[in-house]
Amino acid sequence: MEFIDNQTIVNHYDFAKLIDRLQAAFAESEIQVPMRHHHDFINPGHDDSTLLLMPAFEPGKETGVKMVTVFPDNGRYQLPSIQGLYLLFDGQKGYCKKVFDAKAITVFRTAATSAMASRLLSRDNSESLMMVGTGALSPMLIRAHATVRPIKQVYIWGRHASRAQAVKQSLADLKLEIQVVSSIEQGIALADIVSCATLSKTPLIKGEYLKPGQHIDMVGAYRPDMREADDNCLKRSVIFVDHYAGATKETGDIAIPLQKGIITRKDLKADLFELCRGQKSGRDNVAEITFFKSVGHALEDLVAAQLIDKLIEKKI
Repeated sequence: MEFIDNQTIVNHYDFAKLIDRLQAAFAESEIQVPMRHHHDFINPGHDDSTLLLMPAFEPGKETGVKMVTVFPDNGRYQLPSIQGLYLLFDGQKGYCKKVFDAKAITVFRTAATSAMASRLLSRDNSESLMMVGTGALSPMLIRAHATVRPIKQVYIWGRHASRAQAVKQSLADLKLEIQVVSSIEQGIALADIVSCATLSKTPLIKGEYLKPGQHIDMVGAYRPDMREADDNCLKRSVIFVDHYAGATKETGDIAIPLQKGIITRKDLKADLFELCRGQKSGRDNVAEITFFKSVGHALEDLVAAQLIDKLIEKKI
């Protein structure tokens, strides 16, 4: 059994290939995905923590399961908030082929999924990106979005300017104009695409900040008590989600407005399955504000692990 660490994944990932494979998988894949296990538990002296178990099966090919913990306070220990393992099994004989660093797989597939959604929802000529948040996902989200749109300018905001500068420095190899901004409102005013990846419990993206034609990519707020967008943001937007079952229950960005009657289930225009299959349309005009909420789906993890496996083995 081989362990694939973070650096090996970083050395082999390919956003263009994964984005295409994810879109094909959402459109036509036979991958079977049970509802994930989501267990919140008390962590004395810290914010509540979470254990996630996410299985997926592609009959006759591979089976995979991700086991991760989410400890929101890990920044105080210089540790990532998301840690865990991804196990990839042979689909016919059941043996474990490889064990991956789940954090790296999660970052890779989450960023690729956001970029895939942007390819379906943002304006083709989107050239500027606002990144809210400075965690491990932030530089990968910027790289992924720049894969599908002609991004030239990037604006970064974080609670700590030094971390925003670190994200900027990590992207030095890209031919982008990157600026750290002092406020979220300032960055949104300049951006065609706004991506937000935080663990905030209070809204950061406010509807009053938005302008016609923007695409809003909401990646954080993975628990029902977390929110990155306020009610006005949702009311001004056309709403899309990665999958209905998770989005309506697991994230406060959707669950709280539904409970308050700010939006209804009918206000969720489409999920990724419907978009990728062409069953529902994405952006209808250049003035719409499109809002995509990602909570994560085990299909994405399995597709990412399969791709990394093949890239390492040089089978593609």
